Amino acid sequence: MNATAASLYRSANTVTAAAVVVTILAWASAFPAIRAGLAAFGPLELGALRFAIAAVPAAIFLAVTRPALPRLGEMWRFAFGGVVFVALYTVLLNFGELTVSAGAASFIINVSPILTAVFAMAMLGERFTGLAWLGTFLSFAGIGIIALGEGQGLHFDNGALLILGSALCTSLNTVVQKPLFVRHKPLTVSAWNMIIGAICLLPGLPNGIAQMAVADHQGLVAVIYLGIVPSLIAYGSWAVALSRLPASRASNFLYCVPPVATLIGFLWLGEVPTFLGIVGGILALGGVVIVNLRQR
Repeated sequence: MNATAASLYRSANTVTAAAVVVTILAWASAFPAIRAGLAAFGPLELGALRFAIAAVPAAIFLAVTRPALPRLGEMWRFAFGGVVFVALYTVLLNFGELTVSAGAASFIINVSPILTAVFAMAMLGERFTGLAWLGTFLSFAGIGIIALGEGQGLHFDNGALLILGSALCTSLNTVVQKPLFVRHKPLTVSAWNMIIGAICLLPGLPNGIAQMAVADHQGLVAVIYLGIVPSLIAYGSWAVALSRLPASRASNFLYCVPPVATLIGFLWLGEVPTFLGIVGGILALGGVVIVNLRQR
C-alpha cells in the first residue's frame, strides 16, 4: 500500500469511526429526551413534531444538492425507510415506552443487531463468523444484565410487543436500504427518510402544535433536541456508517447505546448505575470489541 492509499484508508476509517460514535451518542441521549417529551406530548404527537423539525433542513439539503432521483426499482427502498424506519419505528417505540421500563426497553431494542445479522446473511449474502456470533451474544447478555439491574426486572406487557416491533423495523430497514448506497450518498438517503417519515406522521402534527402551546420548557427542549440530534444528525451519521460497513457489523455497534445511555443518565440526570448495570455495560462493550476483532 503506497503513502497515498494509506492516507485515504486512514481518512476513510476516521470518517467511519466518527459516524459510529456520533450515532451512538445521539441515540443514547434520545432515551432521556423521549422520557421528558412524553411528559408533555402524546406519543404520536411527539413523533410528528420530532420529524417535522428534522424534515425542514432535510428538504433544504435536497433542494440545494439536487441529488439524482431514485430509479423506478429503488423507489420502494426509499419509501420503506420513511414509512418503516422513521414513522412506524417512532410510533411503536413511543407507545411502547409508556408502559415498559427503560431497562426492559433497551433489552428488547437490542434484539435488532441479532435480527440484522440473520437478515443480512439471508438477503445480502454477508458472512458472520463464529467469533462475531460469540461477541453478539455476549453483548446481548450484557444488555439483559443492565435491564435486570434496574431493580424492576423484565416486566413485559403489550408495550414490549410494540418495542419488539420497532426493533424489527430497524433490522429490516438496515438490509433493505443497504443496496441504495451503491448509487446514492448516505445523507441523500437519510434526508429522504426524514421527509417521507414526516409526511407519514402528519396526522399527529395539528395536535402536536396545540400541545406545544401548553408544554413546559423541558418538554419543548426535549422535542427540539429530538428533532435535531437523534433524528436529523444521527439518522445521517447512521447512513454514513451503514454505507461503509457490512450491515451486520454496523448494527452490532448499537450494543454500545445502552451503556452510553447509562453514562449520560448519570452525568445529565444524576442517575447512579447499579453494580449489575456496570457489569452489563462492560459485557456489552466487550462483545462489540470481539465482533470487530480482525475486521478491516
